[in-house]
Amino acid sequence: MARVKKENPTRIMIIKTATEMFFERGFSQTTVAAVAKAAGISTGNLTFHFPTKEHILDELVKMLCDFQWRAMEEATDEGKSSLLAYCLELTTMAAISEESEQMRDFFLSAYSSPMTLESIRKNDTEKLRKVFGEYCGGWSEGQFEEAECIVSGIEYATLMTTEHSPALPERIGGALNGILLLFGIPEELRRQKLQKVLALDYRAVGRKLLEDFKKFTKEENNKAVEELLAAYKLN
Repeated sequence: MARVKKENPTRIMIIKTATEMFFERGFSQTTVAAVAKAAGISTGNLTFHFPTKEHILDELVKMLCDFQWRAMEEATDEGKSSLLAYCLELTTMAAISEESEQMRDFFLSAYSSPMTLESIRKNDTEKLRKVFGEYCGGWSEGQFEEAECIVSGIEYATLMTTEHSPALPERIGGALNGILLLFGIPEELRRQKLQKVLALDYRAVGRKLLEDFKKFTKEENNKAVEELLAAYKLN
């Protein structure tokens, strides 16, 4: 797990424990005190390594950003074109949020925290350049950053549903059409991508993504612990 300081066993245990609790209970329902108790440490010890639980969430958000995008590219397999992968990513996030209250809470919390939102925006700005660069010739880095602010707002609005929100296909269609239009994607190409993504079994893709990510984080955390123990044995 690249972002974990492997020389620090307490830090590893905190991330491992909190990750499992976020998935099981939801981020909002998980307290710092509960994570500390489950990890077998004091609250003060936990906050020494992570001043707030948003700092722990930030570790997980960075992992998900990388993992999710690779999964979307594999699921769409359009070669050099990443437009469909981009469309599928928001679609699966919305689908996961409808099926899992814990993941809905995770996504909304990530978009609501200034710290984690900054991580999302940094990651997504680079992604926007990759996906839409050929359609936005001459755009500066600042223009992509400004566009990402709009995009992240659309994404949050798509995930933040109420009892009067449109059904998922309508929300996705409106959100993606607006995002693609922002980057100058021609109308016919927008229509093709929207039809294609909505024809996919995106709910099944979302469920698989969630299970694969849970497995990935568990394996990465366990690997970090094993490497740490091995290092201590060598010493």
